[in-house]
Amino acid sequence: MRVSVVVLTYNWPEALERVLEGLAKQTQLPFEVIVADDGSRPETAALIARMAATFPVPLRHLWQEDHGFRAARARNRGIAASRGDYVLLLDGDMLVHPDFIADHLMLAERGYFLQGGRLKATPEESERLLAGGKPVFAPWVKANFDEFDGTRRLYAFRSPLLARWKARSRNGGRVMSCNMSFWRDDLLRINGFDERMEGYGAEDRELAARLENAGLRRRPLKWSALAEHLWHDSRSPPDVDDMDLPNNRLFHATRTQGITWCERGISQHVDLLEADRGSP
Repeated sequence: MRVSVVVLTYNWPEALERVLEGLAKQTQLPFEVIVADDGSRPETAALIARMAATFPVPLRHLWQEDHGFRAARARNRGIAASRGDYVLLLDGDMLVHPDFIADHLMLAERGYFLQGGRLKATPEESERLLAGGKPVFAPWVKANFDEFDGTRRLYAFRSPLLARWKARSRNGGRVMSCNMSFWRDDLLRINGFDERMEGYGAEDRELAARLENAGLRRRPLKWSALAEHLWHDSRSPPDVDDMDLPNNRLFHATRTQGITWCERGISQHVDLLEADRGSP
């Protein structure tokens, strides 16, 4: 199975470098890595060009102009350009376990998409990691375990046996596009992310809702696909469920109306979709 990793980034080349270093050292390498860039300055392009020269798999850079937070469009472009059978979404502030890709593939199955989590590193731990420190994937890692969107201490180590049991014993997992994976043709079937959703929040939950409306199920990744999330100031609104936010209204419509297709999605990027999908 050919796996395309789509890494979202914006103006943090120091973090992106550490993310790419981790992807280059995977026990199971991906087919390719695509950096979906939401308008970063030239320093990011220079970093990717330098690393691509010695990267173990094709490393590609897809940049779009900076017109505010357009993660949905950036990821759609990455998915459209991907040449793998399976797509793994990762954020450019997530330092991954050496078996990160192997764990996603271990649990990949037709009819499902996978939802991973993140160990939310403290500011002090993040400074150590950015300085070149080795990520810690253990219950004693310096992480904010009490945050609502972070991995719990209970799950802060790798256990394939427990991971298989958890994935097959329940549906769900908090939707976060920083660590998710899908069959590429499933994403094309629902037309990917809804690009009407600009600004922070809900574009990933809306995507998951359309996949579930189309008959797919979401499996949680616990004790597997571990990643340390680097601390940074949050762009999250005070109330992520505030129905006055346009993205939340679109998400609510998808859930209540059983919507499976968005008009402004991957199909807009015909130039990337029609590119040769042979070997890069």
